[in-house]
Amino acid sequence: MSTPTPTPNFKHQDSQPWYKNYMVVIFVIGMPAFVVIACIWFVYYSYQIRDSVVRDDWYMDGKTLYHDVSRDKLTYDLNLHGKMQFTSDGDITFYLDYPQQSLQTGKLLNGEPLTYPDKLELSISHATDVKKDRDVVLQHQDGNRYSAKVVIDPVKAKYYLQVSNDGKDDWRMQDVAKLPRPEVSFDPLPVFAKS
Repeated sequence: MSTPTPTPNFKHQDSQPWYKNYMVVIFVIGMPAFVVIACIWFVYYSYQIRDSVVRDDWYMDGKTLYHDVSRDKLTYDLNLHGKMQFTSDGDITFYLDYPQQSLQTGKLLNGEPLTYPDKLELSISHATDVKKDRDVVLQHQDGNRYSAKVVIDPVKAKYYLQVSNDGKDDWRMQDVAKLPRPEVSFDPLPVFAKS
C-alpha cells in the first residue's frame, strides 16, 4: 500500500514581516536606489567633461556665406598677399603686400586710392578646442607692417587663420596652418581664377 503524499499547506505564513526580508531590501529598494544615484552621477560627470563648441555661430556663418565669398573675391581681385611671422615670445608681425602695379600707380586694382588700414582683424581658431582660439587687432606700424602680441599654445596643432579688413574695402585672407611655426603666407584663393 502506498503512502499518501502530504498536501502542501498554502496557508503557511512567514514569521517575519515582508520589510524585514533581505530580498526586499536588495531588489526592491537597493537596486533602484543604486540606479538613480548612478544616473545622477553620470549626468554630473558628463556636464563636467562636455566637449567645447568649436564655433557657436555656425548658423550665422551659413547665413553670411555669400558675404564671405565676396570678401575672398575682393582679395583675389585686388591681388593682395600677406606674410605673417611669429616669434616664441608672442610677437606677431604681418606684412600686407599690394601688387607692384598698385604700388607704382598709387591705386588699387579696383581704382581706389592705395592706403594701408590703421588696423586689421586677426582671428586664430584652433581646429578642435575653442579655449585656444585667439582674436587680436593688428596695429599698423609703418609701411606695410602690422604687429600684435598673442600667446599661442606651444603644442603643435591645426589652426585656421584669418586676416580681415572691415573698412571701405571689405576683404579677408585665410590660411590653414599647423602652429606654432615661424611664418605663414597668405595668397588669394585660386578658385576665382578665370578659365
